[in-house]
Amino acid sequence: MAASELIKANLLHLSYNMWADREDPERPDSYTTARPYLRFDESLWRDILRKMVENGLNMVIIDLGDGIRYESHPEIAVRGAWSPQKLREELKFIRGLGLEPIPKLNFSACHDVWLGPYSRCLSTDTYYAVCADLIEEVIRLFDTPRFFHLGMDEETANHQRRFEYVVIRQFDLWWHDFLFYVEQVEKAGVRAWIWSDYIWNNREVFLKRMPKSVLQSNWYYDVVFNETVNYVKAYHDLEEHGYDQVPTGSNWSHPDNFGMTVEYCRKIIAPERLKGFLQTPWKPTLEAERKRHVEAVEQVGRALRGL
Repeated sequence: MAASELIKANLLHLSYNMWADREDPERPDSYTTARPYLRFDESLWRDILRKMVENGLNMVIIDLGDGIRYESHPEIAVRGAWSPQKLREELKFIRGLGLEPIPKLNFSACHDVWLGPYSRCLSTDTYYAVCADLIEEVIRLFDTPRFFHLGMDEETANHQRRFEYVVIRQFDLWWHDFLFYVEQVEKAGVRAWIWSDYIWNNREVFLKRMPKSVLQSNWYYDVVFNETVNYVKAYHDLEEHGYDQVPTGSNWSHPDNFGMTVEYCRKIIAPERLKGFLQTPWKPTLEAERKRHVEAVEQVGRALRGL
């Protein structure tokens, strides 16, 4: 994929251990509770990738989590996790289809159950060493990808209200740790990519301290697009201050959201800073969710056809 080509991306999960560390009695059938085994159907994975090519997509963001038996930290892997060699084989397959694979490890304290015991060691020397090891290994496994998605969304107490262990980093500590991840990525010649929602409630400090080198994915999953909506205003703020963006939509809440995201953001973001679009179905790669995944890919195809 040429660097100047518009990104047409879809998020797929290898691991789905990102959210709750306990069984939620109010949502007993939810996928969000972490499990000690891999929830993943390889046949569906392959079908989605082929469907992406059929619909003109050119990039897949792979949420790895504890779905890889990392050589540096095999202790965090769940049962059924891929070996590094298995990952390399799949990356070869993906590139053979014409798709660009991009790694994602979410380091938000709200979405790091995949780190196993290290998720309860935030901001310690042990934690920093483990995170650096994992970032370095993933970059090697992906043969130095163009981007590395670091997540960093929803690190609030409210988003963790159903968790057993609740922790948030604020003020300088949030920035210290975030910039640490960015440094690990950038020193390998890779561009860091994040969810931008920290700007929603921390606008001034975000615009003052967020490096322009970091690719931004603001997200908004509703269908009322106007600047009075705080989450939509973030697209304007990022554009006004010169950040490169990959706006993000989803069929998680509404089937028209992705198309409306494309239509709105193409009007307000300058072409030189609009790097592409990202679809996020937010479902595990399981056969039971095939319909949601197929619909997500087809929505991208319709919205970005000809671009």
